[in-house]
Amino acid sequence: MAFTVPALIILPILAMANSTHPGCKIRITARGLQMLKYETQKFVEEELSNMTMPEMHGKDDNIDSFLNLNNADLRFQPDLGLLFAAENSSISLSFQRRILYWFLFDEGIINASAEGVNFHTVLHLTKGETGRLRISNITCSAAITKLKAKFSGTLGKVYDFIGTFLTTGMRFVLNKQICPILNHAGLVLINSLMDTIPVRANVDNYIGIDYSLLTDPVVTEKSLDMDFRGMFYELENENETLVNNAVAPIIKENDRMIYLGLSEYFFDSGLYSYYKAGIFKMNIANERMPKDLELLLRTTYIGTIMMLVTLMDAPISLEMEVTSPPRSAIKTSGASVVVDAVVTVMVLPPGKPPVQLSSMTLVGDKTESRSLIPLSRFKIYSNQSALESLALIPLQGPLKTMLQISVVPLLNSRTKRGVQIPLADGMDFIEEVVEYHNGFIIIGANLHFQKGLRDIIEGKSSDESENTV
Repeated sequence: MAFTVPALIILPILAMANSTHPGCKIRITARGLQMLKYETQKFVEEELSNMTMPEMHGKDDNIDSFLNLNNADLRFQPDLGLLFAAENSSISLSFQRRILYWFLFDEGIINASAEGVNFHTVLHLTKGETGRLRISNITCSAAITKLKAKFSGTLGKVYDFIGTFLTTGMRFVLNKQICPILNHAGLVLINSLMDTIPVRANVDNYIGIDYSLLTDPVVTEKSLDMDFRGMFYELENENETLVNNAVAPIIKENDRMIYLGLSEYFFDSGLYSYYKAGIFKMNIANERMPKDLELLLRTTYIGTIMMLVTLMDAPISLEMEVTSPPRSAIKTSGASVVVDAVVTVMVLPPGKPPVQLSSMTLVGDKTESRSLIPLSRFKIYSNQSALESLALIPLQGPLKTMLQISVVPLLNSRTKRGVQIPLADGMDFIEEVVEYHNGFIIIGANLHFQKGLRDIIEGKSSDESENTV
């Protein structure tokens, strides 16, 4: 008799198997959204100033306009994205009219003022095909309650007499333009701004980073949460990556404008990728060998050297290689990186193959709290015998120093250099505060705009034009 497993049991198992923990998580809070409100309002005002009014012989003229978006509001729309709305706003319009009909010619200026301008726009945020945050759809409604117009020129008095009829038509034309303009601003211009957020980017000549979204953003009344892969990879072998078994960052705070959560996997994948790229190797010989260390090595291995006369004056080399990917550990007390390395001591007789004197394993633990500091724990033992391990005790101090001036600075240089976080161009973190948790760190910060939305979008457009040329 065949044995069947109920689908209700299989589905959760498949879901767990296909799920991926984020290595990086970002939360934008209501405070951060208020920071964006001014830039958004300014951007919308600039876009709506591009409205046109058909001339009576069929062409379009740009309108000189002034917008006052009263009671503008930008807030989260739960389960959808962002809501931008304005109520009881006003628009002042000024444009030319020209009429040529047989022998009748009329030209003048129309000064109009629209009151009770209301619009309600919802931007639907989703994960795009490439893992980038996108505006997938816009829901918009707009209305102009009242429009007044003053006509000047040859037939100004005539137009004033039939003003009610004309202003009704003008109000209809303007009403029909608001939502298409806002749709273009979101689906085209704002999406082009999101294109500046890195998804896969090179960090240096050895590794890259993957910031693709894993799921659609989670939107509540208080925040917008985004789960990113947060994974480094070796440029020469992008498909060989570290499996993520780390704890996912958990962000609970809402006090600051933005929060960045990084798990142990974020750091481990970077260390793993550097290890696979082969940069954790070092050879110290000849002029790079400190005199005091060379003297100590000759003294330690004097018995072996004395047995071979040809080795007496030959230079000594020290080869250091990290034997496994360094591992990070994040606790509430701070973060640490464990480094295992093999040090091989050799003599380099001229014209002959190198002669190995010893092979040692080093285990170093670099701990950091608020800043990078040297090794806190260090162990050394021989790969050949327990007796030799005792003889190597005098080398612990010098070799610890060598590890500090070789592998540790290499780690520090990579971490101090930093990587770009998934934010649009022109946006920076300021006033950062770091909190350590078991398995992840949380960085709370405020946002700073280096330039406005318009400048960022136009800058991207000009860059694309230059690349095309």
